[in-house]
Amino acid sequence: MIKILLIEDDLEISDLLGQYLGRYQMEVIAYPHPKAALASLGIESYDLVLLDLTLPDMDGLEVCKELRQRSDIPIIISSARSDLGDKVIALELGADDYLPKPYEPRELVARIQSLLRRTRGKMVQTSAETFRVEENGITKEGSLLPLTRAEFELLALLIKHRRQIISRDFIANNVESIQWESSERSIDVLISRIRQKIESNPRHPTIIRSIRGMGYQFTL
Repeated sequence: MIKILLIEDDLEISDLLGQYLGRYQMEVIAYPHPKAALASLGIESYDLVLLDLTLPDMDGLEVCKELRQRSDIPIIISSARSDLGDKVIALELGADDYLPKPYEPRELVARIQSLLRRTRGKMVQTSAETFRVEENGITKEGSLLPLTRAEFELLALLIKHRRQIISRDFIANNVESIQWESSERSIDVLISRIRQKIESNPRHPTIIRSIRGMGYQFTL
């Protein structure tokens, strides 16, 4: 049974999602107030968070930030707010997916199932021993740095095409997790977050190079 923390102040939507997702062996624990939901993290264990952005007492983006500071739990944003800025900020804060309302419930099920297919131990080999990339994170100098699903898929794509220059359009069309928002800004944010985890000096990257007017190149 998959256990989902739903942070949603519309009680009708919460009830409908609880009933629908229950058909797919997903148990939904719903909280209309974000502070109570965050407090429950210290008591309950969840597999995934489904988060609305328009909430009482606390904006959903701030909730996303606090969730990511506490845990690497997968986060799907589900919101009627369709502003590009919200999507980019959510990605910057560590959200794994963004599903605009209204949506087909079956699409939500597919996204949840896809996101939860991350497993420990599936490794992407690099040509150097500077770090090891797995679906749950990067092992560097003996420490595990967690990766979001989008970060892992983008880094895996770069490694697969190592030493080749790949464009932002190619990335947007080949990374499932970011097809919901393929703006250049979103991809640049992901690249920046990955550099923070693998580069010795993220301000002067040598592993993931920016090629002006063309895209990115993984150099190892």
